[in-house]
Amino acid sequence: MVVIKRITSEDAFVYKEVRLRALAESPTSFSATYAKEVQFPDEEWRRRAAERDGGKAIGFLAYEDDRACGMVFCFKDDQDVAVGTIVSMWVDPAVRRAGVGRLLINAVVEWAKEREMRELKLMVTSVNQGAIAFYERNGFRMSGKTGPYPNDPAIVEFEMILAMPQIGNRGSN
Repeated sequence: MVVIKRITSEDAFVYKEVRLRALAESPTSFSATYAKEVQFPDEEWRRRAAERDGGKAIGFLAYEDDRACGMVFCFKDDQDVAVGTIVSMWVDPAVRRAGVGRLLINAVVEWAKEREMRELKLMVTSVNQGAIAFYERNGFRMSGKTGPYPNDPAIVEFEMILAMPQIGNRGSN
């Protein structure tokens, strides 16, 4: 059974282990690199875990039994707090297509609903067709915005957006 848990400062080294596994396994899915982040001191991992406390940002880890098998983060946009940006979505290949990704996205969506966000956005690389299909199955749509992938100019990133259902303020007749 898979369980989704919010990241806390106590999870810093579990987060570190999952993040480094993700960067090594799926290097074109992230703008960061394994070579850079493996050198971070422990204090940096503690800081990162602590700042994903649910205020301006949230982080979730997926666990199958006692083993962390996935992660996702979401940050409120600096210019518009009704917009969230999803980053660092990753699921261990051993549990892909078993619903772990959907559980992680659902956790972010619930967090965003609690904060009355109107949309979630993310960037996905053109070479990651599996991720694009996954996001589309979960309601995300291409916005038309693209950008260069920072680690390889031959790869393009696509922005995808999930419009959040509006709660309240629907007017009355």
